[in-house]
Amino acid sequence: MQYSNVAGAVFLDRPNRFIAHVLLNGRAETVHVKNTGRCRELLLPGAEVFLTAPGTPGRKTAYDLIAVRKGNGRLINIDSQAPNHVAREWLDGQGFDEIVPEYRYGQSRLDFFMARGAERYLMEVKGCTLEMDGIGYFPDAPTERGVKHLRELAKSVAEGYRAMLAFVIQMDGVTEVRPNVAMHPEFGEALCAAKEAGVQVLFLPCRVNPDSLTVNDAFIRRMF
Repeated sequence: MQYSNVAGAVFLDRPNRFIAHVLLNGRAETVHVKNTGRCRELLLPGAEVFLTAPGTPGRKTAYDLIAVRKGNGRLINIDSQAPNHVAREWLDGQGFDEIVPEYRYGQSRLDFFMARGAERYLMEVKGCTLEMDGIGYFPDAPTERGVKHLRELAKSVAEGYRAMLAFVIQMDGVTEVRPNVAMHPEFGEALCAAKEAGVQVLFLPCRVNPDSLTVNDAFIRRMF
């Protein structure tokens, strides 16, 4: 996916999960943060950040904060809407006969339903922005919704679907995501149960630039 009107800035603070203050062209600016997660290890005073100006009429803020450069130099896209866009772009090239976003299954709305011939697929997408020692971890905050989705995916396998959990890794140089059991043990347990039920775990590492996020096909990994 491609962003337009991208500018670099310096992060100052984040008074709440929706907005941040940055230094842009020498003046303080209030911007929208496109990620309601904690991002505590990323959004630190003085960090280099990147903004996009969508130009949408009637906005309270002119800019969205979409990426931040971590202390180790790694650029991380933190746009929580980006993983689904990137996953859809990737799915469009995988030869499916049908792709349906926001597919109602059971008590959930899963990110994608796909069909290829007689095969039916379900995919839930999760974005990974938390990195420690070169490994990605998910989640960075407790996610009951994520646990629910894993249970729905496991259930779907018994009903004949080919189910996948896809981690879109929103940073360069990371090819694996592990459950962050220190943050949410139940998610780790649900992931193990889903894999045992036949849910495929797919890692989609990305190339990250200030103005783009794309799947790096050379490093895609599957884990069953």
